[in-house]
Amino acid sequence: MQPTYQHKDVERAAHAHWNANDAYRVTEDAGKKKFYACSMLPYPSGKLHMGHVRNYTINDMLTRYLRMNGHNVLMPMGWDAFGLPAENAALKNGVPPAKWTYENIAYMKQQMQAMGLAIDWSREVATCDPSYYKWNQWLFLKMLEKGIAYRKTQIVNWDPIDQTVLANEQVIDGKGWRTGATVEKREIPGYYLNITAYADELLDHVQIGNPKATLNGWPDKVRLMQENWIGKSEGVRFAFPHTITGTDGALIGDGKMYVFTTRADTIMGVTFCAVAPEHPLAQHAAANNPALAAFIEECKTGGTTEAELATQEKKGMATGLFVTHPLTGAQVEVWVGNYVLMSYGDGAVMGVPAHDERDFAFALKYNLKIQQVVAVAGEGFSTEVWADSYADKQNGVCVNSGVLDGLGHKAAVDKVAELLAAQGLGEKKTTFRLRDWGVSRQRYWGTPIPIIHCAEHGAVPVPEKDLPVVLPQDCIPDGSGNPLHKHEGFHAGVTCPVCGQPARRETDTMDTFVDSSWYFMRYCDPTNSEKMVAEGADYWMPMDQYIGGIEHAILHLLYARFWTKVMRDLGLVKVDEPFSKLLTQGMVLNHIYSRRTEKGGKDYFWPHDVEHVLDETGKVVGARLKNPATSGDGLLPVGTPIDYEGVGTMSKSKNNGVDPQDLIEKYGADTARLYTMFTAPPEATLEWNDAAVEGSYRFLRRVWGFGHKLSTLGGLGALAAGVSGQGLSKAAKALRLEIHTVLKQVDYDYQRMQYNTVVSGAMKMLNALEDFKPDGSAADNAALAEGFGILLRCIYPATPHVAHALWSALGYAAQSGELLDAPWPQADEAALQRDEIELVLQINGKLRGSITVPANADKAAIEAAALASEAFVKQANGATPKKVVVVPGRLVNLVV
Repeated sequence: MQPTYQHKDVERAAHAHWNANDAYRVTEDAGKKKFYACSMLPYPSGKLHMGHVRNYTINDMLTRYLRMNGHNVLMPMGWDAFGLPAENAALKNGVPPAKWTYENIAYMKQQMQAMGLAIDWSREVATCDPSYYKWNQWLFLKMLEKGIAYRKTQIVNWDPIDQTVLANEQVIDGKGWRTGATVEKREIPGYYLNITAYADELLDHVQIGNPKATLNGWPDKVRLMQENWIGKSEGVRFAFPHTITGTDGALIGDGKMYVFTTRADTIMGVTFCAVAPEHPLAQHAAANNPALAAFIEECKTGGTTEAELATQEKKGMATGLFVTHPLTGAQVEVWVGNYVLMSYGDGAVMGVPAHDERDFAFALKYNLKIQQVVAVAGEGFSTEVWADSYADKQNGVCVNSGVLDGLGHKAAVDKVAELLAAQGLGEKKTTFRLRDWGVSRQRYWGTPIPIIHCAEHGAVPVPEKDLPVVLPQDCIPDGSGNPLHKHEGFHAGVTCPVCGQPARRETDTMDTFVDSSWYFMRYCDPTNSEKMVAEGADYWMPMDQYIGGIEHAILHLLYARFWTKVMRDLGLVKVDEPFSKLLTQGMVLNHIYSRRTEKGGKDYFWPHDVEHVLDETGKVVGARLKNPATSGDGLLPVGTPIDYEGVGTMSKSKNNGVDPQDLIEKYGADTARLYTMFTAPPEATLEWNDAAVEGSYRFLRRVWGFGHKLSTLGGLGALAAGVSGQGLSKAAKALRLEIHTVLKQVDYDYQRMQYNTVVSGAMKMLNALEDFKPDGSAADNAALAEGFGILLRCIYPATPHVAHALWSALGYAAQSGELLDAPWPQADEAALQRDEIELVLQINGKLRGSITVPANADKAAIEAAALASEAFVKQANGATPKKVVVVPGRLVNLVV
């Protein structure tokens, strides 16, 4: 073997060996305990980033450890290949999204293979492959049959110049991201999935403290995020009667404007109602009110989600219409509010300014009445300044509320529901914040929705025999709308499945969350052309460990859970939940350096071009260039002052990313893997540190150097197999004690996926091995060989290339087989038994050193050893101790 660590040679040889043996292909094996470990599939953006490296290394370490422990472990990989980034790249580069996507997949796959990941590539899927998205379409048709999928109008962001629908993230300050045109809200037809029908089950399984919860292997913060997103609310839905008629003379909404509230106890404090701009009452009022019509048009440029509405300025305008308070008979003015969404509830809310902070601010802004109807003992009330106690339903009681006076929250809600029900105007109701999932996207690069539009029969499902509806791969979006509208081949020869007359295909495509909602099922049967999933899913599902970023804690995980339950109800799978355990790995952070240009722009600088400026205490107070750098102001010289922004997530735009390929080229994949595992626990953020990368590389060189030193012994596997407690020197016994003690901790850390302490344990092992001075006997050499073999197996899941090379070169493979399937080392309890123990020595209660005694020494022997110690003889000066206190296994105290 080479005397020095040459990472390129080592990794090249390891890859060739694993590929030649198809080492990572996995099949179903009823004789082994299965374990399905999966990382969230990446979007093929072009290059891996360090977040990918960390995620996949966590998965890889788990996979290799469990395989060595006898499990049948599946670690697959695929590509979340549809979506907007490919269309944006097509606009920028003038190439079809398909070409851009497949080129990126090829490059990223090459990077993953360079990392030495134990991926079963025979199960690879790409969501843009017709063999995959055929099943998106098939299940969509099944959902249509069952009523889970349905068609209705939806409000979207419309760019009037590009003539296309924009995603929320493409709307910047109310303008289209590409054209800068003011974005409008439009109602267009689209398809929805009835996820709300599963709301109770989705909540029950995830809710902390719920006896029906099954996702106890998920982080509490993720479970809470899901619970809040589902948003179950107990309240009252009721109507404000009115006599407002439309142009046809009929009462609008049958003379009832419905609202839902969780605070029915405040009903006597209603001083206004607000409706969404699209509400029938708003539209009716605007017909003869130009100012209101203009305000409604302005509302169309606002946000379309709750998150956006929460941050935008709350605006409103009176409609001049009034509805009747159902309990008092008072007339209540109706306003249009830009913060009310038609898609949530009934598109109307009751306004109680005294006990809702948003309503309070709205009332102050528009000089509306604020009427207190709940009081908290000891708390005052002002109509000028909001206080949190105004909304305290736990401690509040009703006041100024007639029959409700003196009642607490629950009793008041029950009474209000009773009074409203008696009039046929309301009832208790459970609602959810969760809304049905709109899956129609007016964009090209996605799964075609399998619908044909006929002039006579309308929207008709594509027959199953005609699936998949294949997406043309030659389109190049130009910003003028969905290119499928104009693609002749996509519509050529299409006829209505009902009447056979010429028709046109649906040009909407599916939300890309559809693609990622079941890919983990397809890994189980990736090549099955007859079934969406088959026997493989029965064997592998549910997934035992899912690994991914916290940014997917809500939508992706929620949709995957819903999709699984639908597949279950259609008889396709037998599981209720897809992911038994979830790990959300921390982000990789790096320093951020910037500088304002003379024109007011901002330039970012690579960390390797910058050095910190420190104050006298060592605190970072600034930064300056240590290398010349180009900026918007031209070439900046060494010493130019730079702003230090602290640490943040690695980003191309901020020039603080680290290219894994550069790292692999310079130090090797094992160093990249080891660094990302050692520097922080998997769930914690990892702050990049170039010096620590160098440290990881030095450790691997030390491991290699020590292995080369041992190579002169020859046949270490056979040597290690012959180790026993007999004939060992004192130093060898101490070595085995240290190695097996650390092994026990390392094994425990592997089980709890604390991989940073696994690596630190391996470093302790190497230190012990390097410090060991064998006496040259066969027994000592055996202890040395055993210890190094344990070290190699402990670091193998983190650094498989170097461990594989040393395991083979030093003869361990000849004795114990491939490292990939070598048995995981077990701590030898005999080695953990100490021949001698060290006890703290105290004289008159003060620490004076220590003594070493046989492990089985009795009190008399310990006392004798203490009296004979140099420290006592010197301190006592011939005196006899008055008292001797022995604490077994810990200390001995001599009182003189």
